Amino acid sequence: MRYVPISLFTALVVKDIFITPTYTVTIQQFPDMLAAIIVIGVAYWTRSMAISVILGLLAVFLLAMFL
Repeated sequence: MRYVPISLFTALVVKDIFITPTYTVTIQQFPDMLAAIIVIGVAYWTRSMAISVILGLLAVFLLAMFL
C-alpha cells in the first residue's frame, strides 16, 4: 500500500502526456514533457506531493505560454 499514491500519480501523468483523446501514443506535447521532467526533479528533491503538483501546474502554465 506504500506505493499506491505514486503509482496512481504516474498513471495519470503518463496518460495525460503520451495518450491522445483518440487513444494513440504521441510525443508531440513538448511543454508537458518538459514540465513532467521538472516535476520529477522537484518530487525527488522535496518528497512532497503538494509541492510537486503546484510547481507542475505552474510549469505547464508558463511553458504553454512561452513555447
